[in-house]
Amino acid sequence: MDNIRNAVEEGKPGIVTRLLSKAIDSGINPQIILKEALLPAMRKMGQEYKEEDSDVARILAAARAMKKGMDFLEPYLDGSYFGTLGKVILGTAGGDLHDLGKNLVAIMFRSVGFEVIDLGVDVSAMRFIKAVKEHPDVNIVCVSSLLTTSMPEMKHIVHELNELHSRKNFKVMVGGGPVTEAFAKKIGADGYTDNAASAAQIARKFIENEKENK
Repeated sequence: MDNIRNAVEEGKPGIVTRLLSKAIDSGINPQIILKEALLPAMRKMGQEYKEEDSDVARILAAARAMKKGMDFLEPYLDGSYFGTLGKVILGTAGGDLHDLGKNLVAIMFRSVGFEVIDLGVDVSAMRFIKAVKEHPDVNIVCVSSLLTTSMPEMKHIVHELNELHSRKNFKVMVGGGPVTEAFAKKIGADGYTDNAASAAQIARKFIENEKENK
């Protein structure tokens, strides 16, 4: 488990997959591998990204290694593991081409069991609306922004989502460098997070609360 964590943090996808194969062959439960090796590694990298303790290239390398590890492990995780918790649509607000934070969030969402529909960067309100209509079973819509200049577009996206008749069926989460909890509340979002790991935790809480209220 320590070696897998180190390989992810060091951005070595080839070593990650070899170690995962060895762990599976040794009879280690895939869920244990996910929870005790892959997730802790990405939480650490996500925290370093948040605190700017690591350079972007290193975090990108770690994210690639993590994705490679997740792709390798997926067939061993109870078939439909990704999607058992719910469905998430995410993208970076129009006018913003940054995707590192969004990619980390996507990885963390998948890691806890969400199916992720990643719309990419520079996503317009119209594209978010189209995606929601294409996926009527969506549980959570996430909008990210790393530029203050794209925050008005984030506000516009959330406003358009809030106008949908199906709005009661999904939650809206926002996040990113310049975004604050106060701003999230002001524009009508349901949730705010300042890092990838807590985004998945908040989303999971939304799902749990929804099930309890049914």
